[in-house]
Amino acid sequence: MSAYIIEGGHPLDGSVRIHGAKNSVLPILAACLLAPGECVIHNCPELSDVAASLDILRHLGCRAERQGDAVVVDASAPTGWDVPDALMREMRSSVIFLGAILGRMGRAELCAPGGCELGPRPIDLHLGAIRGLGGRITEDGGGLRAEGALRGADLVLSLPSVGATENAMLAAVCAAGTTTITNAAREPEIVDLQGFLRAIGAKVHGAGSSVITVEGGVPLHGGSYAVMGDRIVAATYLAAAASAGGTVEVTGVDYRHLSTVSAVLREAGCDVQSGAESIRLRRDGPLQGVRPVRTAPYPGFPTDAQAPLMAALTRGKGCTVFVENIFDSRYRHVPEMVRMGADIRLEGRVAVVCGVDRLHGAAVRAKELRGGASLVLAGLQAEGETAVTGVEHIQRGYEDLTGELAQLGADIRQEER
Repeated sequence: MSAYIIEGGHPLDGSVRIHGAKNSVLPILAACLLAPGECVIHNCPELSDVAASLDILRHLGCRAERQGDAVVVDASAPTGWDVPDALMREMRSSVIFLGAILGRMGRAELCAPGGCELGPRPIDLHLGAIRGLGGRITEDGGGLRAEGALRGADLVLSLPSVGATENAMLAAVCAAGTTTITNAAREPEIVDLQGFLRAIGAKVHGAGSSVITVEGGVPLHGGSYAVMGDRIVAATYLAAAASAGGTVEVTGVDYRHLSTVSAVLREAGCDVQSGAESIRLRRDGPLQGVRPVRTAPYPGFPTDAQAPLMAALTRGKGCTVFVENIFDSRYRHVPEMVRMGADIRLEGRVAVVCGVDRLHGAAVRAKELRGGASLVLAGLQAEGETAVTGVEHIQRGYEDLTGELAQLGADIRQEER
């Protein structure tokens, strides 16, 4: 069993180049299935979720291989239309392949997806979008079967779901006619997916707004594209500097994508300076509690940054209220932080964090991706040794968390226990 071992009390100093965004590259890899040719995806992070996506593409009959920081996918002649249970269970976002497989192959068979357990994340919006485009879907014993020729339509999402927006975009590219997606998610990763689809010849407009238009049936081709930097990974390293103290610069990200996170860290007492593709944070004195932090769809405060920020504020002066509006079970890291001496009280979707003088090292377990990273951040400021297990969750979204933190001055290592 792997564990991250952290000896707290070491301030951080230095710069981190942020790797490609997990939440961009996964739908982009699914989109590679649509292009009858070779696609080269640059700035593609080495994550377990990326490896699972490549396995799915290979199972579908594509050539998929890594070349340095790039991944090459050749979907000239895919042969499969099913994703078996073993591959689906490796990551929740595997459902993003539904629209792409159906659009390219005319039918698709998937099992129930896996990934982090963050409470109910129904895929009804995904299925509704596919049905709205003319797809016929049957559900049987935890599996999905979809078939039918797709046609353009006016889709209205009841919620601005990122995954449903992406699935609708991928399916609509293959549909005959024009599709409009209203109440679409506005996240930067949606804009990144649009950029890739355009690179392979698709006609997609409006990403970043609440209405996206797709002109389907356009001939596609291979292409090359560089994935945007991961704004959540950047937020994690900024929160790490806020937790441990010191000065850290993150590069390779658009500071505008992190404006809500930067604003909260400034309010907590950090000095945050932004450049064109960089953000620099310095924390000298103690942090302060901040006004209520409410997670919301972009451009609101990202739910994925909630746990890392909470870790930073466990030793802040005063209390901070967190309100989680996206997922029902996004506080699974809280009992583990309490084991380390944090004062956090939960009531439904609300967490009240009151700063304490010190945290102490403990044996804790990561139960999901961002909560797991937050336990590492708590360990950076704790007295004594913290051992974080369940690191396979963390490795779904961070390419080399221990190595990067060690280069910044943290006393952290991975070992087998």
